[in-house]
Amino acid sequence: MVDISLAQAALLGVVEGLTEFLPVSSTGHLTIVEKMLGLPIDDDGVTAFTAIIQVGAIAAVIVYFLKDILRIVSAWGRGLVRAEVRGTFDYRFAWFVIWGSLPIAVVGFLARDLISGPLRSLWVVGIALIAWSAVMLYAEKRATQTRGERTTNITDALVIGAVQCIALVPGISRSGATISAGLLRGLDRVAATRLSFFLSIPALVGAGLFELKDAVGQHVSVSALIVGTVVSFVVAYASIAWLLRFVAHHSIAAFVPYRVVLGGALVILLAAGVITAT
Repeated sequence: MVDISLAQAALLGVVEGLTEFLPVSSTGHLTIVEKMLGLPIDDDGVTAFTAIIQVGAIAAVIVYFLKDILRIVSAWGRGLVRAEVRGTFDYRFAWFVIWGSLPIAVVGFLARDLISGPLRSLWVVGIALIAWSAVMLYAEKRATQTRGERTTNITDALVIGAVQCIALVPGISRSGATISAGLLRGLDRVAATRLSFFLSIPALVGAGLFELKDAVGQHVSVSALIVGTVVSFVVAYASIAWLLRFVAHHSIAAFVPYRVVLGGALVILLAAGVITAT
């Protein structure tokens, strides 16, 4: 039995909701906070709890973009039987999300033991926070932002979907990786961020459902799961609204100093033996 109190679940829900869509790494932050709470970060039950409360954040994306999602899904369904719909952007965008989600589905399944085992280390989190910051700076420097959302194509989706796999490493940040890839493909920040949100839906829902059996098998408290997920939903919804407004006028490089300071502090504390990696 993994003993996660309701207060701990609520705190982890706040952390998940705040960091899931900001380019600072939700898994990295959850790993740090779980360690501070004295939870075994390499335990299957804790890993499952982390993945399941992400569903709260993804539910926030679905609610926030519900009108867009219904329109896109409707176009996709109609396009399967009506040829004249297949030329619309919504129909094509639905396929972009489907194809862009395949890489992380395959890699996430094949590397599941690595992700929940050796990679659940604060050494990995600290180094990844610092290392990917350089990629984010490079992406912003090279960004042309000449393309809006309706210029998105299948190559963009496949490239960004493949880069999303890198974010399976704690500390890199799924949004940081996908937005950076979108910028390097010439998309503007809002277009890259919106595509990042849509690609997150199948990825995080799949991870949550896959880990559900481990949560049940490890007898994780159902009440703790409910609290963590609900809190995650509420906080994530506010974070989504804020981030879309932020990237319309600001560079994602604004998050780099925080990432580097946090990553550097982790590495120093680990090297000094003040904290342990797992």
